[in-house]
Amino acid sequence: MRSSGKVGWQTKTLGEVCQFRGGGTPSKAVDRYWRGNIPWVSPKDMKFDVVSDSIDHISREAIDGSATSMIPQGSVLVVVRSGILARIVPIAVTGRELTINQDLKALCPDGTVDAMFLYHLLHSKMDDLLGMVSRGATVHRLMTEQIRSLSFILPPLPEQRRIVGILDEAFEGIATAKANAEKNLQNARALFESHLQSVFTQRGKGWEETTIDECIKFIDYRGKTPEKTASGLRLVTAKNVKMGFLQEEPMEFVAPETYGPWMTRGIPRKGDVLFTTEAPLANVAQLDTADKVVFAQRIIIMQPDAHRLDSTFLKYLLLSQPIQQRIHAKGTGATVKGIKARLLKTVEISFPKNIAEQRNIVAVLDSLSAETDRLASIYQQKLTALDELKKSLLHQAFSGEL
Repeated sequence: MRSSGKVGWQTKTLGEVCQFRGGGTPSKAVDRYWRGNIPWVSPKDMKFDVVSDSIDHISREAIDGSATSMIPQGSVLVVVRSGILARIVPIAVTGRELTINQDLKALCPDGTVDAMFLYHLLHSKMDDLLGMVSRGATVHRLMTEQIRSLSFILPPLPEQRRIVGILDEAFEGIATAKANAEKNLQNARALFESHLQSVFTQRGKGWEETTIDECIKFIDYRGKTPEKTASGLRLVTAKNVKMGFLQEEPMEFVAPETYGPWMTRGIPRKGDVLFTTEAPLANVAQLDTADKVVFAQRIIIMQPDAHRLDSTFLKYLLLSQPIQQRIHAKGTGATVKGIKARLLKTVEISFPKNIAEQRNIVAVLDSLSAETDRLASIYQQKLTALDELKKSLLHQAFSGEL
């Protein structure tokens, strides 16, 4: 018997305290197998702490005729095969007797370990589990033997349940605090969206009605992407263009000598508006640098007539809900929605004829946007701190410090 140094606590591996059980998929060709009421859990059902139902259900006959079997209530399910394993290992407790598919493993605890203790324990081992993931091109795997070998300190059952009680109460408070922070974050963003929409739906006198084509020049770099290099000039693709800002990641480059031969359709200027034509459609940002950059992949650069339309006003105009709706209404595509340049040019827009008025509106929107970003940063920091608190509590619980 291995002792942890605390009375009644022992060092164990998961394989010593759990029976590992797998699942399978009944034949899709046998219709009656899929007409039952027994939950058949797959990775897409692993969205809650406790799983008691599933999208798909099978019959008792399906269990008798396939590799799957009934998993008892109070077992712990772990996703062992899925693309999601690149960032997290989904874990849940079974709230009733059910079945699983081959992408999950069930850890059925013996009488020495509480199911919720095991559930929290596995969350405390998340970094270890992610480190075990074998990564494929699209599907990643966790090997059962590696999970079996995970070691931990096992206290007596009464102590396990005391720890679970402390964690459940603490996590309930953390969940409430996170929900409040997320709601405040949403409210801050909604306030900005509401003001932005009001500017372009409740416009005053002296607004000009026209189309994009009438006052905006397109520099179109859609199509083939230049060859990438490890360093050099920055390459801006649709992946960098977000709603309202240009994101650095992914940071990609092309050779400096590529600039002249590639940028033959027009040279962008700092402040030009960048527009994504598909995947995603209608993301809008402004070029934030005067340095040489290379463009490719689903981006149109918009240069408005400076005597008629301010570039930053154009950014906000294209971000507004009325214009977004008009753009999406002209989009095409069954799976990936996009818009052709000739259709984009026909989108109707309106703006104050007076450039000074446009800039006054921009000043208000910039100020409100900056305040929204400041609040978003505060709430995001709170969310990060709450996540760190949860990790700290888990560490304390399973190192005998609670």
